[in-house]
Amino acid sequence: MEYNKAINSLNAGDNIEGFYILKSAYSKIAGNGRPFLNGSVSDKTGVIDIKVWDYSGPVNNADEGKVVKIRGSVTEFRGALQLTIEKIRLASSNDRYDISALVPVAPIDADSMLKDITEIIGSISDPDYKAVCLELLKRHKEHFYSIPAAKSVHHSFIGGLLMHTGNMLKLADFLSDLYADTVDRSLLLAGTFAHDLQKESEFALSQLGLVTDYTVKGQLLGHLVMGAQEIAEISALLTIPEDKSVLLQHMVLSHHGEPEYGAAVKPVCAESELLSYIDMIDSHMEIYKENLDGLSPGEFSGRIFALDKRIYRH
Repeated sequence: MEYNKAINSLNAGDNIEGFYILKSAYSKIAGNGRPFLNGSVSDKTGVIDIKVWDYSGPVNNADEGKVVKIRGSVTEFRGALQLTIEKIRLASSNDRYDISALVPVAPIDADSMLKDITEIIGSISDPDYKAVCLELLKRHKEHFYSIPAAKSVHHSFIGGLLMHTGNMLKLADFLSDLYADTVDRSLLLAGTFAHDLQKESEFALSQLGLVTDYTVKGQLLGHLVMGAQEIAEISALLTIPEDKSVLLQHMVLSHHGEPEYGAAVKPVCAESELLSYIDMIDSHMEIYKENLDGLSPGEFSGRIFALDKRIYRH
């Protein structure tokens, strides 16, 4: 029996016991009519599917994001590893476990990244766009520093939004110079900084700071609409010209590119078009990184939903 073994080092046949995060949980009924729990657990190194046969609770989907203690064995199903759980319970206040081993954290120096972001905002030449960004930074700085950028698809770790936004701002800064005859650098940088900040209101976070669900406002409005609303509010407060406020709102509302990918409107100016590509580049590269880390050279991944394909590690 191995204790608290890292998920990325598990092999078929391993018997393990220890503390992990309940990433997802779905109560189901098997073909024989007996209940079972289907889901996944995670630590900072990865995620693995779990099956708990003949189980009706008390652990269920309401406990997603919490720490659980499990005992089980690693098996292989359709080419992928999974855990068959013998025992599962919520961790108690008397249990001792290392939080830093469970929660994935952005592989960056957070203070340095925030400094870079602040400097790029400070370099925005248009005083109106800069003023909106400074107000946004003041409002969101505390949570912006730590929240994930997504529930699961990309940058879903502590500090993920900081990393994602910082990467995008650096890319936007470079591309604004390359395409200086086509794009307004101030608008591109302001839209890039603002595009995901309302994920703070969209996400429901666990006690460990990971995304477990979406808030009511997150489900009814989404971060694009809430982001545009906040820009409109700040613009009115700072008496920003309406045309600039509307352009910046458009950047946020269109940054997913196409309605089928969640955009409220299609991008129709050079800056919003470029922002949608910058967002896609950084999210896709992170998806590649996270999946390539689990592959051996010469191996293909399984189908990755967010990319709609398998990928190859050469």
